Amino acid sequence: MNKEIEMLIKEIKKVIKGKDDVILEVITAILGSGHILLEDNPGLGKTTLAKTLSKAMSLNQKRIQFTPDTMPSDILGFSIYEQNNNSMKFIKGPVFTNILLADELNRTSSKTQAALLEVMAEQTVTVDNNTYMLEEPFIVIATQNPITSGGTQQLPDSQLDRFMVKISMGYPDEAGQVEMLIEDDGSNPIDQVKAVLNKEKLINMRKNISKITLSTQVATYIARLCDYTRNSEDILCGISPRGAKALANMAKANAFIEERDYVIPKDIKDVIVNVFKHRMILTPSLRREKDAAVNLIEKMLQEVKEPSITGNKEEY
Repeated sequence: MNKEIEMLIKEIKKVIKGKDDVILEVITAILGSGHILLEDNPGLGKTTLAKTLSKAMSLNQKRIQFTPDTMPSDILGFSIYEQNNNSMKFIKGPVFTNILLADELNRTSSKTQAALLEVMAEQTVTVDNNTYMLEEPFIVIATQNPITSGGTQQLPDSQLDRFMVKISMGYPDEAGQVEMLIEDDGSNPIDQVKAVLNKEKLINMRKNISKITLSTQVATYIARLCDYTRNSEDILCGISPRGAKALANMAKANAFIEERDYVIPKDIKDVIVNVFKHRMILTPSLRREKDAAVNLIEKMLQEVKEPSITGNKEEY
């Protein structure tokens, strides 16, 4: 594993216990230039993970607690009239940061949720016909409680598609829970976290990841997996081209973490579940089944033939 990523995981594990797979998946999405949606019940560490990440990566972070009365201007900013010079001045909103923690995004109105669409796709903000560029890197880490929770509403498909991955935190394992209880001395564990990356290093890593080789064989494999979702009788709406690109970028980031400069089918299999599961709209009958999306992805991986690349770059 890449040494800097190994150090980053070590720092985050000072706070987040028993969730090594979640930590790695979130880091992979950030390296792949994606946004992250964390969904689970309250109290499982979604917000804490986002704050810990921002400190360990030495990135500016701002948090918005979404409520039903949150307005688009509360996120993007607004213009005010300055009488002294007879002009309008733009006051930047919290979206002008490196990591935007959008807490409980599915508790706010559709109008406010829509304010993030341009931001997440284009990294720009348009207010009063003026467009402002956001600083690199820009990452949205949104949290949402399950749809069954009171006062929540489902995010629109167009917004879900802008999240590279959707991850469920889940409960910590027994060992992680015990460690958490024993180490609790009343202090904030995030204070122990040291910065092991910075903005410049992350940007450079992303540039290197974008240059990782994606062979015609592997690209064809991704295309066939996407086509499977578009032609399946169990899926009403399959993976979009944006979803296909997200899978490719996640696979490249996975290869980078494993210190390879080319993608192999294993990279696809390692990341596909959290890239695909929130993008597929299943039939109503299948939607009622537990873990239906995950089971369908596993079936897909069995039925779609993968290229015979074992990990030797000469095979390209």
